[in-house]
Amino acid sequence: MHLLVIGAAGMVGRKFIEKLATTGALGGKAIAKATLTDVVAPSAPAGAPFACACSANDLSAPGVAETLVAGRPDTIVHLAAIVSGEAEADFEKGYRINLDGTQRLFEAIRAVGDGYRPRLVFTSSIAVFGAPFPDKIGDTFFHTPLTSYGTQKAIGELLLADYSRRGFFDGVAIRLPTIVVRPGKPNKAASGFFSGILREPLAGQEAILPVADDVRHWVASPRAAVHFLEHAAGLDTDGLGARRNLTMPGLSVTVGEMIAALGRVAGPKAVSLIRREPDPVIVKIVAGWPRNFDPERALSLGFKAEPDMDTIIRAHIEDELGGKIGG
Repeated sequence: MHLLVIGAAGMVGRKFIEKLATTGALGGKAIAKATLTDVVAPSAPAGAPFACACSANDLSAPGVAETLVAGRPDTIVHLAAIVSGEAEADFEKGYRINLDGTQRLFEAIRAVGDGYRPRLVFTSSIAVFGAPFPDKIGDTFFHTPLTSYGTQKAIGELLLADYSRRGFFDGVAIRLPTIVVRPGKPNKAASGFFSGILREPLAGQEAILPVADDVRHWVASPRAAVHFLEHAAGLDTDGLGARRNLTMPGLSVTVGEMIAALGRVAGPKAVSLIRREPDPVIVKIVAGWPRNFDPERALSLGFKAEPDMDTIIRAHIEDELGGKIGG
């Protein structure tokens, strides 16, 4: 298999490639070559049993998508995007990166022709849904995004379904929950505080909480995100029909419940490092996000996520902190 990963330098992309470097396969097929690209050049994973070609590219720039698919990769994982807060703050950049880049990729694949039909995994978002919500959002709930980011992802989902219907590629879109606990430094995502209120205290640092404790959200771990990508890449799409977009499993949890889990795992000292500073901009954005799901289709297809917040926190401690809590 020739694998192309777009957005490979991001957190999820990096963890995905690192996992593949340990298995050497994806979807039951051995990987012979991986082409890794992002706006900054990704690093090849150490000890990978397959060849890696790494490059820096802007998918939204003319000609880039055509170059990336010229080698006819068998599987394409499209992770590249700017995050919710940045897409809301910079309207033009959001549409250029999140929509134009995606459409250029789809068109480049179509233009290859000659029977070329790769598996394409597109990372969408639960931001495609907007209020008002039912208690649990099921698989047939309609799209009414209330952010530019959600709108851009919803359009990407529609394009993926149509291009798949027409046979240009074999697409699967996975709507990711908010991923916590994200390692590294905070990013510009409006949802970043969901990781920050856990990540920083676990490292012995102060964290800012910009919303109320009763805010409820849908989350999953980086480990789960990697599993989603692996499973989608090898999924038998015959059972999907025309409905190519899937809401991934996750955990519906309030901020207060997240903090309580932090206390159980790391103790009261960690909790004391959370400082409440309401941010009206973040409060408004988060108020339009979905809170709970019934992802029946994804579960029936074998996608899995963590059962509780304690498990997610412990996974972060194991994967990112060497098993030790800082401070």
